[in-house]
Amino acid sequence: QVQLVESGGDLVQAGGSLTLSCTASGRFFSLYSMAWFRQASGKEREFVAAIGWLYGGVTNYADSVKGRFTISRDNAKDTVFLRMNSLKPEDTALYYCAARRSNLDSSSYLDQTWYNYWGQGTQVTVSS
Repeated sequence: QVQLVESGGDLVQAGGSLTLSCTASGRFFSLYSMAWFRQASGKEREFVAAIGWLYGGVTNYADSVKGRFTISRDNAKDTVFLRMNSLKPEDTALYYCAARRSNLDSSSYLDQTWYNYWGQGTQVTVSS
């Protein structure tokens, strides 16, 4: 069983930066693929970024954040990060951390139902 706790959400001006963190409790964090999803008010939850297991895990990004966001992990600290640069008002959402004990699988990682564990979310608000 894994519990995920996100932090780092805040109110920021457009063009600014934030780093979100997601810390996992439980064993064998390095064997989990990790991802960030987000859900804006009135919209469905959408994929943001994912990172495979172990060190130097493969990363994948939604087109809307590619080049602006970076996902990374520190297996020694059981933590995954999402560095967000050049933030836009349309990035405003509740950001969720997700995990699955396997490596990234073809395109399944894009689907929120592929993940077994979820955090409660952290709010990111970008003002124009």
